[in-house]
Amino acid sequence: MSEPITVTERAAKRIAEIVAGESAARALRISVEGGGCSGFQYKFDLVPDAADDDVVLERAGAKVVIDQVSLGFLAGSEIDFVDDLIGASFRVNNPKATASCGCGTSFSI
Repeated sequence: MSEPITVTERAAKRIAEIVAGESAARALRISVEGGGCSGFQYKFDLVPDAADDDVVLERAGAKVVIDQVSLGFLAGSEIDFVDDLIGASFRVNNPKATASCGCGTSFSI
């Protein structure tokens, strides 16, 4: 991985809270898929564990797993958790994104 992906303290705390309440999940998987209003979209899933070729990020007891294909799209990004007027959600602050949609889950490169 050329550019590190970081997980903020807020995101790590929220991931740990969510996983603690789920018996079958131990990590948050972040992936990038085609689609969305801007070309690509972020997908967040709770998973029991990482796959053999996943990159695993750990912070403050929270585990984030990213597949090899998504890794290139996410390099240099910051994973954050935001709780504001429009709702609470995980956000990816991606320096490679040249455009994004209003909801923050879709982007283009």
